[in-house]
Amino acid sequence: MFKRVKNKFLRYGLIAIYSLILWVCAVQLNFLWLFGYSPTKKDIVMPVLNISSELYTADSVLIGRYFEQDRDPVAYDSISPNVLQALIATEDARFYKHNGVDVIGLVSGAVSTLRGDKRGGSTITQQLAKNLYRTRYAQSQGLLSKIPGVKMLVTKFKEWMTAYKLEGRYSKEDIITMYLNTVSFSNNAYGIKSASIRYFNKHPKDLTVPEAAVLIGMLKGTTLYNPIRNPERAAERRNIVIGQMEKEGYISKEEYANFSKQPLVLDLNNQEQRIANDSYLRTAVEKWLEKWSEENDIDIYTAGLKIYTTIDSRMQKIAEETAAKQMKELQRRLDNTWRNELPWRDKQGNVIPNFLEDRAKKLPIYTALMEKYQNEDTVFQILHQPKKMTVFTWDGDEEVEMSTMDSLKHYLAMLNNGMMSMEPRTGEIKVWLGGINHQYYKFDHVNQAKRQAGSTFKPFVYLAALESGMAPCDTYEDKPVKIEFVNDKGENEVWEPKNADWTFSHRNMSLRWAMARSLNTVTAQITRDIGWDKIVETAHRVGIESHLESVPSVGLGSNDVSVFEMVKAYATFMNEGKAVTPILVSKIFDNNGKLIAEFKPEYKQVVDPENAWLMSYMLRGTMEEPGGTSQALWEWDLFRNNNQIGGKTGTSSDYVDGWYMGVTKDLVTGVWVGCDEQSIHFKNSQTGEGSKTALPIFGQFMEALYKQPELGIAQGEFPEAKVEIKKKYNCPSPRIRIEAPVDSLQVEEAGPDLPRIILPTLPSAGEDQEATEQ
Repeated sequence: MFKRVKNKFLRYGLIAIYSLILWVCAVQLNFLWLFGYSPTKKDIVMPVLNISSELYTADSVLIGRYFEQDRDPVAYDSISPNVLQALIATEDARFYKHNGVDVIGLVSGAVSTLRGDKRGGSTITQQLAKNLYRTRYAQSQGLLSKIPGVKMLVTKFKEWMTAYKLEGRYSKEDIITMYLNTVSFSNNAYGIKSASIRYFNKHPKDLTVPEAAVLIGMLKGTTLYNPIRNPERAAERRNIVIGQMEKEGYISKEEYANFSKQPLVLDLNNQEQRIANDSYLRTAVEKWLEKWSEENDIDIYTAGLKIYTTIDSRMQKIAEETAAKQMKELQRRLDNTWRNELPWRDKQGNVIPNFLEDRAKKLPIYTALMEKYQNEDTVFQILHQPKKMTVFTWDGDEEVEMSTMDSLKHYLAMLNNGMMSMEPRTGEIKVWLGGINHQYYKFDHVNQAKRQAGSTFKPFVYLAALESGMAPCDTYEDKPVKIEFVNDKGENEVWEPKNADWTFSHRNMSLRWAMARSLNTVTAQITRDIGWDKIVETAHRVGIESHLESVPSVGLGSNDVSVFEMVKAYATFMNEGKAVTPILVSKIFDNNGKLIAEFKPEYKQVVDPENAWLMSYMLRGTMEEPGGTSQALWEWDLFRNNNQIGGKTGTSSDYVDGWYMGVTKDLVTGVWVGCDEQSIHFKNSQTGEGSKTALPIFGQFMEALYKQPELGIAQGEFPEAKVEIKKKYNCPSPRIRIEAPVDSLQVEEAGPDLPRIILPTLPSAGEDQEATEQ
């Protein structure tokens, strides 16, 4: 065909054009898989970014992000002109004069390279093509990439074609904005917003010339010019960028002289460490959304979602501060309890042999050292060698010289806690406190940890009693109990529970008074009469999901449960007998602000409303009955405006776990305190009971909430019953022989017609331990 063209130059020109067309088509179509993938028209119209999702509280406070790359795109008008000018002056001075590929720049770059001044010729648009479509990654390469020299030629050509496509589809403003939103600035900061917040703790629209120059200077080498790792080189590179800005006329010579003399000043802000307990929340929400993400094929790490939780940031902060204050004091008490003694003890109080060594063998460093030295003695010699490290203390992170074994001992002996607070009628979780510090303790003590509930489990026994036909005023005698049963091995056993103070009053006590004083003897008698299988069924029905061993001691809290389950179950009492599904996430919006998911609680009537109301009345008994186990709450300012509070303390065997479950008209709150290692615990009731460990956190928390009426948590009486209460519940006041001086008593009103005498020294006979485990 070309031979018919007589003009030699025209013929060669046509051959060149035809060859170029064939080349373009072959590259675009990835002919015979030679060239690798090229972006399609759809890719150009809808470029895909991996955008971080943001996590917010109910009151719109940003508390964290989910990301593979910490990227948060911003609009053109949200970027300081200083950033745009620094980028153009340094990377692509002819940005507004070319159509994606700068031929003049290519020639100039080639000449400079030949002269020894290596300079790239890629435009901002080409760099955007490279960032957006990963043109230099293996999945974008074809068979020709295996031929030396050809790989870069093909890759560059694809970037040129893509750059032209981008310029044909987007404005210059769009292109430079997309570029700044996609480029990496090291330290897992992707995009100008993440970088400006990470390095200067400000938004990109507020960046000064020197600050903008630091970030743009990093693009030449994010490691080499990283201002954290290499501040001197970063400052030198910054001044080069400022010099380019002066050369292109964006700043004056005087400004250049001034800016280049300024010291490099950073204001580092690592989003992941800004608020310690947010990490528990982020992890909890991630787990919460697993099923939703799978069903909707949405990756929360790349979809750029706005996820709103039900958490109230103000209440969360109060909980964090309250818990930290109490935990610091409790840690001091625990340390003083053991002083120079080893705290890990068996049931008989003896030191557990090789305890620390056995825990050390589970550490990654032990495994690594064993692989290297193949000798356990050598490994433990190394583990006992002191070295500099940072450890968590309640006075802040502390730089110490400590061996691995000493640091292990330090962390194992730290008390931890979990706390959750929820609105019982809406199911909205307002507070989620997973532990004392997520950086050092990843385990979430709200929904992951399961511990013996102690006496906080007893209300399920009393609910079963009500459901069997009993009433709050029915009585049992506080007397020794012997229960014979057959265990799961088919063996005959006898269980003889004791009250926590090992005494029996031999008085007839109403169910309300017995639960208020947490009597093990009465609880055991009810369990015997109703059947422990019924107790298990009742607990499961109101919200406990964990496996429960059906044994006589089940009512004394011998099974392991979570704070989450206990709050859910107690909420059933306060919600007219309707079990409510707790809600942690309320709404999710996509990257364009469109609502794509909204979560509502589910309700199920599981308890008769009369019995549910009677349970809320009985929970008040721990405050209102003589010797009630919640009466330590009088220490705080909680009882104005006829405010009513109910609750239940709990302590597991040997004071390992301390619990408090508190209910008000607006909130159900669960608090747990204990060591992750269950062989480390308090020695006696004066320091280790739930009333001494967990209850004060609840008291201080509620007192602080009541002082901030804008939170919507107000003092007041429990809701009136919405159904007729047929069972007798307004029991006569128990007659108590008083031997203490009259002026040592506190007299309070229990209701419209019943005066109540509180004896501060009256023991809580059942507080809260089961004497014998099953």
